[in-house]
Amino acid sequence: MSGMVLLIGAVVVFFIAYITYGSWLAKEWGIDPKRVTPAHRMQDNIDYMPTNPAVLMGHHFSSIAGAGPIVGPITAAVFGWVPVMLWIMIGSIFFGGVHDFGSLVASIRHDGKSIGQIIEGTLGKRGKFLFSVFAYVTLLVVIAAFANIVAATFVASPQSATASLLFIVLAVVFGVSVYRVGVKLSIGTIGGVILLVVAIWLGNLFPLVLSKNTWVIILMVYIFVASIAPVWILLQPRDYLNSFLLYACIAFAFIGIIIYQPTLKLPAFTSFDPSGNGTNPIFPMLFVTVACGAISGFHSLVSSGTTSKQLNNEKDAKLIGYGSMLLEGVLAVVAVVAVGYIGGDKLTELLRHGGPVNVFSDGVGTFMTTFGFPFQIAKNFVALTISAFAMTTLDTSTRLGRFIFQELFSQENPQTGEVKNTILSNTYVATLITVVVAGYMSVGSYLTIWPVFGAANQLLAALSLLAISVWLKDAGKRYKMVLFPMIFMFAVTFVALFKIIMANFSGHIITAALGTILFILAIALVGEANKVFKIIK
Repeated sequence: MSGMVLLIGAVVVFFIAYITYGSWLAKEWGIDPKRVTPAHRMQDNIDYMPTNPAVLMGHHFSSIAGAGPIVGPITAAVFGWVPVMLWIMIGSIFFGGVHDFGSLVASIRHDGKSIGQIIEGTLGKRGKFLFSVFAYVTLLVVIAAFANIVAATFVASPQSATASLLFIVLAVVFGVSVYRVGVKLSIGTIGGVILLVVAIWLGNLFPLVLSKNTWVIILMVYIFVASIAPVWILLQPRDYLNSFLLYACIAFAFIGIIIYQPTLKLPAFTSFDPSGNGTNPIFPMLFVTVACGAISGFHSLVSSGTTSKQLNNEKDAKLIGYGSMLLEGVLAVVAVVAVGYIGGDKLTELLRHGGPVNVFSDGVGTFMTTFGFPFQIAKNFVALTISAFAMTTLDTSTRLGRFIFQELFSQENPQTGEVKNTILSNTYVATLITVVVAGYMSVGSYLTIWPVFGAANQLLAALSLLAISVWLKDAGKRYKMVLFPMIFMFAVTFVALFKIIMANFSGHIITAALGTILFILAIALVGEANKVFKIIK
C-alpha cells in the first residue's frame, strides 16, 4: 500500500468532515458569534483571558496533541495498519471531534466551568465528586506516562533536550514582550520563530546528556513552576510558538511522504489477538491503545479547563474544538505511514532504543531527506517537536490536576455559597502533591503505564460524553450524536480495564490498583447518570 495515497486520502476525508459534519454540529448546538464568551465576561488575565484565535489554536492543539497520536498508533501497529487507520478515521470524525467540540461548547455555556463542574449541575454533588476523583487519577497517569516518554526521548536525542530547555526561556521572553511590553503579535511571532530555529541549531551544537531519572526530576520541577504561573507568561506563549514546530513537522512529513512515496511494509492485518493467549485482543485493546489519535478524554479537560476560558468568539469553537481533533488525526496517520514503512527488525530495534517517538522520528526524518535535510538533523528536529508537545501536555495536565485537587478540598458554606480554602486547596500544596505522586509513578517503562493510561483516558472520554449528553438533553437539544459514541466507549473501556486489572494483579500491583479504582468510580458514575437517562430498567 502506498503511504502517499493513504495520507492524501485521509486529509481529503477529514476536510470534507470538517465542512459538513462539523458545520452540522455547530448548527445543532447553536453556535452564536454574537454571544459574549466567558473570557470577556469573567476576564482576570490569569485563567480567563480573551485570546487571538491563532494563539488559542496553538495552545489548544499543542496541549491535546503531545506524543499521544504518535505513541498510540505505533504501539497499536501489532494489529496491522488497516485496523489502526479505520479507527483513526472513524474515531476522529464521529467520536473524538464530537467529544472535543462538545466539551468546549458545554463549558462556554457554563461560564468556562470544567466538565466536573458541569456534571454537578446535572448529576449533583455526588456525581461531580466521583468525576473529579476519576479525572484527577487519570491526570496523574497522563503526567506519569508523558514524563516517562519525554525523558526517554531526551536520552535518545540529547539535542532535543537542549533545544526544549531553550524554548522555555524563549516563551517567557515572548510572553513578557507581547503581553507586557506591547510588542505586536506579528512582530513577536516572526522574532519568536527565528529564535526557535536558533534554539534548534544550538541544541545540535550542545547536546545535553543526562540519565532518564535525572530528566524525570527536572521535568517535575518544570511542571511545578509552569502550572502555577499565569497563562500569559509561559503556557500560552510556549504553546503558541511550539505550534509552529508541529505545523512545520506535519508539513515536512506530508511533503516528504509525497516525494518519497513510501510503501507500507507492515502487514495490513496480523491477528485478532497478536499475543496468542487472550491478553491483547483487538477488542477492546485497539480502541484504548490508539487513544489520542481517535478520541481522548484528556481533551475534554483541556477544552473545558483552559481553552474555554480563553475563547474570544464562539465562531472560533468549531475550528479549535473540532478542527484540532481532525488535525491530530492527520498526525496519527503520519505515524501509521512511518511505522508501516519501517517495519521488520529495524522497527524492533528502534522501539527498544527510544520507543515509539524514536520510530516516528526515524521514519519522518527519512522522508525529509528527499528535500535536502541531512537525516540526523531531520530526525533530531522531529524528536524535538514531539518532546516539546509532550511537555505541553505535561504542564497543562498538572495545571488541570491542580484545579481539580483544589476543588476537591475546598469547603463551601451551604448557606452563603462562600468557598473556604484549606491547606490542601492551597495552590502550591495542591501542585506539589500532584507533581510528587505523578513523578513517583513515572519511574519505569512507558509500556507499564500506557495500557492503564489508554483505558483511563478513554473511560474519561466516555464520562465526558455522558456529561455533554445530559447537558444537551436538559437543554432540549438532540444528543444522539453524543450518546452512541458514549455507549461504545463505555463498553470498550470497561472490558479493557477488567483485562488490565486481571493481567497486572500479580505483577504490577500499582497498575492493577489504579485500574480497580477507576473501574469502581466509573461504575458509580454510570449509576448516577442512569437516574437521568433511565437507560437501565
